[in-house]
Amino acid sequence: LQMDLQKAIAEGGLSVFYQPQVRVSDGELLAFEALVRWTHPVHGQVPPITFVPLAEESGLMPELGEWVLRTVCREAAGWRRPLRVAVNLSPIQIIQGDLPALVHSILIETGMSAERLELEVTESVLIKDMDRALRTLRRLKAFGIRIAMDDFGTGYSSLSYLKRFRLQKLKIDQSFVRDLSWDTDDAAIVRAIAALSHSLRLRFVAEGVERPEQLDFLRSLGSGEYQGYLHSEPLPADAFEHYLRRRAAAPAPAAVPSLAH
Repeated sequence: LQMDLQKAIAEGGLSVFYQPQVRVSDGELLAFEALVRWTHPVHGQVPPITFVPLAEESGLMPELGEWVLRTVCREAAGWRRPLRVAVNLSPIQIIQGDLPALVHSILIETGMSAERLELEVTESVLIKDMDRALRTLRRLKAFGIRIAMDDFGTGYSSLSYLKRFRLQKLKIDQSFVRDLSWDTDDAAIVRAIAALSHSLRLRFVAEGVERPEQLDFLRSLGSGEYQGYLHSEPLPADAFEHYLRRRAAAPAPAAVPSLAH
């Protein structure tokens, strides 16, 4: 599988899907999250939870991460609407090599605006080497790139991260969103993260919103963004363009039907 992954990275066997991030209050489209997908010629769809750790353990993560960044920037630079796009970073990308120089060269190469790129990091990135991570993220922010903390609350959360790293967005993990309509603890956690975001003038995005009652709860918090199958599943590039055309023609934001069939 490792050899097949290396071949897929080198020969274009991977693809990028995009999941919309929309405003809770009115469904206004604000951004997309880029998600890498791998269709294996024998095994079919290999989930990221399988091949991303494999890339990290085998030393392929820098190569995979560079491919994703370059592909996303190239595709997003050609969008009719200059929307933001978020890309996940592996801890390995932060602590190895010169990530800011790589990102800068990709932006120049593809013509992508730095202000439209949002890089998502996890708390584990900050734990491994906080000083190096701080220097790296500061250099990236100097380009105009936005920095978000992914899966906030699931790791070794520290409020000092929010102060030292000057983050701009918190992502509420879907593990808290899944049961918030009936689990009072999850509801309290989501409410607390939203309040923290408001107090620190951060944006927050709730992941994994699949049911109307989850969206109703988020609306009760006053502001924020969400992504999930209630609005749209992740879209391949061709369906993504169709989605944008439908949004432009629609009188009001509407959910996208499933493309699974």
